Amino acid sequence: MENTSVRTSDGKKRAISLDLARGAMLLLIALAHAPLYLYASEPGIMHRVESINFFDQVVNLFGIFFLDNRARAMFAVLLGYGLVLSFKSQISKGKSERDALKTIRRRSWYLILFGAILAVFIGGQDILMAYGVAGLLISWILTREIKTLIRWFTIITFIYCLLTPIVWGFIMQETGSYGFSPDVSAEDTYLSTTKLKLVFFPMIPIMVHFLLPILPSVLIGMWIARYQLLTKPEQQFRTLYFITLIGLPVSLLGAIPLSFIGSVWHPSFFVAGLIFGLHILTGISGGLAYAAIFGIIGTKLKKLGIISHSLVALGKRSLTFYVWNEAMLVLFLSPVALNLGGHVSNGIAAMIAVGIWIFSVVLATLLEKKNLNGPLEVLLRRWVYKNN
Repeated sequence: MENTSVRTSDGKKRAISLDLARGAMLLLIALAHAPLYLYASEPGIMHRVESINFFDQVVNLFGIFFLDNRARAMFAVLLGYGLVLSFKSQISKGKSERDALKTIRRRSWYLILFGAILAVFIGGQDILMAYGVAGLLISWILTREIKTLIRWFTIITFIYCLLTPIVWGFIMQETGSYGFSPDVSAEDTYLSTTKLKLVFFPMIPIMVHFLLPILPSVLIGMWIARYQLLTKPEQQFRTLYFITLIGLPVSLLGAIPLSFIGSVWHPSFFVAGLIFGLHILTGISGGLAYAAIFGIIGTKLKKLGIISHSLVALGKRSLTFYVWNEAMLVLFLSPVALNLGGHVSNGIAAMIAVGIWIFSVVLATLLEKKNLNGPLEVLLRRWVYKNN
């Protein structure tokens, strides 16, 4: 039997597949967020800046097909999976369903707090607030039968499928371009951006949920957790392969139309928005396929090697290093810090993001060797379970 779990320093078991996925996910997110700071570059397609050389073109195409609207979906799938694990863990300790839900919701509120600090005072690209809101909105489903979960997933996904392309169509028509101007500029200062975000940060999770289908991915994560696809992947080979063989092609096919815009195809701005909506929706299947791939990988690892051990160490501390990576992107690229975002191309920004992630892997490995959890994980656990 393959070793699909490892023991932590406190004797608890953790699923290899989940932690591998979380560790790799941080790289995908860093690569997806790096272009958002390149304010001196001309807008390209949607949130990507214009390519100035062949390497930039490769990075942009890679982003469109494998990163944009896919890394976020994978994050949401893993969040939903984690909600189920956390709920079951509370129940196994003798807690009532009501008390277990209170713990989940308290954790969600603290995610919102961490996200607000990241967005306002660090200046990073935050998704924690939106995920915290998602936990508050759908945690009640944890106590219901799987039929209820499937019903609400179907309803919510249907609504997003109808509205997302149309909403983005009107947004792009109003923008009057195939790409968005950067949110940062050379005139930005730390004080000015902090003041602005202090006023508008409550709108961030609302707009995220309005424009992006976060909830369907979270519900999918809860769905597959009911069948333990990532915690006992050795029992779910056929299902994992099926998800990968269906989800990955759907994700790639959904990215093809967007990759043609601005080069071989010049549709109206409204149609471009519709295509972007399609890209977003098919990213749900991409995020699920990525999670399934790491489930498969987890069953193939008979023992952890140097690389897999380091990835697992990073995944165990994903909250800490998500915030850390975002802070490092701000430090290197933002005009309020080292300002490289005003001088480098998309390709160089991607290399900076990879370097930041590798440094995170090294730090996480050092923490693992010393049996130390990530500081934000320690803080979150202390706050969430302080009354337990």
